[in-house]
Amino acid sequence: MPFASDKEAADALAAAYQKLRREIGKVIIGQEDVVELVLTAVFSQGHCLLVGVPGLAKTLLIQTVADALDLSFNRVQFTPDLMPSDIVGSETLNKERDFHFVPGPIFANIVLADEINRTPPKTQAALLESMQEYAVTVAGKRYNLPRPFFVLATQNPIEQEGTYPLPEAQLDRFMFNIELGYPSYEAELQIVKNTTSNHRVQVEKVLHADEIQAFQQLVRRVPVADNVVEYAVNLVHKTRPNTGRAAARATQLLEWGAGPRASQHLIVGAKCHALIHGKYSPDIEDVQAVALPILRHRLVRNFKAEAEGITVDQLVKELL
Repeated sequence: MPFASDKEAADALAAAYQKLRREIGKVIIGQEDVVELVLTAVFSQGHCLLVGVPGLAKTLLIQTVADALDLSFNRVQFTPDLMPSDIVGSETLNKERDFHFVPGPIFANIVLADEINRTPPKTQAALLESMQEYAVTVAGKRYNLPRPFFVLATQNPIEQEGTYPLPEAQLDRFMFNIELGYPSYEAELQIVKNTTSNHRVQVEKVLHADEIQAFQQLVRRVPVADNVVEYAVNLVHKTRPNTGRAAARATQLLEWGAGPRASQHLIVGAKCHALIHGKYSPDIEDVQAVALPILRHRLVRNFKAEAEGITVDQLVKELL
């Protein structure tokens, strides 16, 4: 997919994004902000954590995204007895009595880790290592995962009994923490009409794996003004309590702030946000547009904030 210039490639990405929105919108009614963030993560080479109650089409959303992007898709239902080998694969004996590697469901372009907090830390760690390294190691041998590679993990915020909440260090691996709300009355009417009839929607394939990788590289090449980088880094520093640049509210209400990975994600996410909206370089508004889902899972409230019922979302909005 050769382009004469990065400007031409940027225009092609913006056009492809609009087409993707239309195709996904045939199946997923409403949830426009969620779809935008998921596609932003794909083009930014990031992973997503989706938090929402059951029945909000989290699985259907990612399946539809995989169809529209013409990518392989695997879903893993996380349970307390799931082992690391159930995800990454294992070595087995063949007929010739030789060991050979049988790949697990992690070997797909898009992997849905359903209810990731239902499985013990050892299995969570196997998945999170794959997200960071884009490879797995079995019996001392390294196996590269297919590219592009994107993990979407879901969590149910209601049932917390018998779960293993992800530690902050592992949450940090996710670019976005996306919260799904209930659909509006009008959207739910349309959902019910669409899903209780014989009609089956066909999603057209918009992009292929090599095109997605080319766009991922394009996002990295986007120039960014120094004042935008300074704004992003300053925003992250504001979240770190008891430091030189900390906001007073952060020192008052936070135990821990965001790390350097948040600053990196803010800039890459802002670059992608600018491109898909037809701009060639991000400004401060693009950083602000992606700040909440990037910072939401990286800030740890202290007892005072919890006692007063102040949410992380409220704090981030104050800092913005």
